[in-house]
Amino acid sequence: MRIEEKRYTKTDHFRATGYVLKTMKVTFKGLVRATKHRPCTIMYPWEKLIYPDNFRGRPGIILEKCIGCARCAKECPNKCIEMVQLELPNVGKVKRPQVNLGRCMMCGNCAEACPTNAMIVTPEFELSSYNRADLIFDPIKLQHPYKPGYEVNYQFALLSEMNGGEVKTYAKNDPNVHDTVLLEGGKCISCGRCAKICPTGAVELVETGELNPKTKKPIKWPKFDNTKCVICEQCVEVCPKSALTIKEVL
Repeated sequence: MRIEEKRYTKTDHFRATGYVLKTMKVTFKGLVRATKHRPCTIMYPWEKLIYPDNFRGRPGIILEKCIGCARCAKECPNKCIEMVQLELPNVGKVKRPQVNLGRCMMCGNCAEACPTNAMIVTPEFELSSYNRADLIFDPIKLQHPYKPGYEVNYQFALLSEMNGGEVKTYAKNDPNVHDTVLLEGGKCISCGRCAKICPTGAVELVETGELNPKTKKPIKWPKFDNTKCVICEQCVEVCPKSALTIKEVL
């Protein structure tokens, strides 16, 4: 008889090998083990487990490294990160991430996406509060003392190089493997908004050598420096004519 053809009946419940006694056997084995030896649980909060080095608790930030690219907010699957205005000494008014830990699932995607490793994962996980407002960490409250290993680094491979042999891997933010911003010149109106919003100064308006037939002024198109660009896509989002697109490295 095949396994899928076996069906339990009422008489099977009262046999020595019935599924009721089998399940009770598993329960009693756990009872004997916990009585004879130490239970599997710990006396929390008086006792605490030792967590691995790659444990991911709440997000943290190093304000000195943050450039306000907002990639963390874009990558957050729960949309719990919001860019808020903050005034910093010697910098002025800038936008930095604010995290709603009431919605955060501690995935660490924000730290993975951060191009400068300003977003980190901390070992803090005891975040209970009587007030939901206390779980909203502004950029100042989000700070945490840094230790090596709090940043999230990774390696990746290109699909185009996976041909069955040895695959070359690249480190996070490798300058040799970089998405690029493409310009469709026919749509560009030389407004310069892309250069103004770029957080790293990777966009520069350069003259094309042509004159605008209406204003008689030189036509300027944006030029992108891939060594500075972090693919935050802010230039793409702010372009009023959709003249910019992202070309991914595959």
